[in-house]
Amino acid sequence: MSTTEAGAFSVTADIVDERIARLTFSYPTRRNALSAGLLEQMDARLVDLAAQRIPVVILGTDVGQDVWSAGHDLGELAHDRDPIAYGKPLEKVLRRVRAYPGVVIAMVSGSAWGGAVDLAMSCDMVIADGSARFAMTPANIGLPYTTSGLLRFFNNVPIHVLKEMFFTAQPLDAARAERFGVINRLVDSDKLEPTALEIARGIATKAPLAIQAVKEQLRILEDMQPMPVQAMEQIAELRRRACESADFGEGLVAFSERRAPVFGGR
Repeated sequence: MSTTEAGAFSVTADIVDERIARLTFSYPTRRNALSAGLLEQMDARLVDLAAQRIPVVILGTDVGQDVWSAGHDLGELAHDRDPIAYGKPLEKVLRRVRAYPGVVIAMVSGSAWGGAVDLAMSCDMVIADGSARFAMTPANIGLPYTTSGLLRFFNNVPIHVLKEMFFTAQPLDAARAERFGVINRLVDSDKLEPTALEIARGIATKAPLAIQAVKEQLRILEDMQPMPVQAMEQIAELRRRACESADFGEGLVAFSERRAPVFGGR
């Protein structure tokens, strides 16, 4: 068992048996928000589990809570206006989950908001109970989502459902999520953990190298675009830096004052 705590949040990795781990995150005072610190510890735990060659990881919070995760900790946006850019803690964890050399199962009880939905959908399978809700809320705070994030949804839900989720920020309930294939298994709350473990144990008996190869092939196929997803995200990061620079502010002021800008490369 490995536990890391910082303030009010914790991330724990419990070895259920030789081939299955339960990765649990908790931030009760912030509705299990994905703060930068929590995400960094989740990333570290995934690295540790990969090093131990654990072929199946069950990822989630405690069953029975109203909120699985409220997504980004909005209190951090005062210091980070683009928390989903390339290289930020959430994107690092999403890539870590997708590249994990084994199967990652999201076990969802309660509502998931914003980046937490992306976390669940980045997992290989989703097991949920009837309280699960999936709401993409960036439009509520004026945050444009990343291309790689949209591609994860594009590859998993019908286009009109994707637009509904991002345009309205209204939650996709468990029944609709199952209908559109977001949820693999929809079960009663008391059967959520037993079902996730049953599926994990079944996967754990299979040849891990074969599963790892199939997962990586599917990841590569999913990422096949005219421009690699990571390259697009790197470009987006450069644009973000330019938009937040002093030069950008100077350009706007100079335009309004009808004068030539004086750029300093900062």
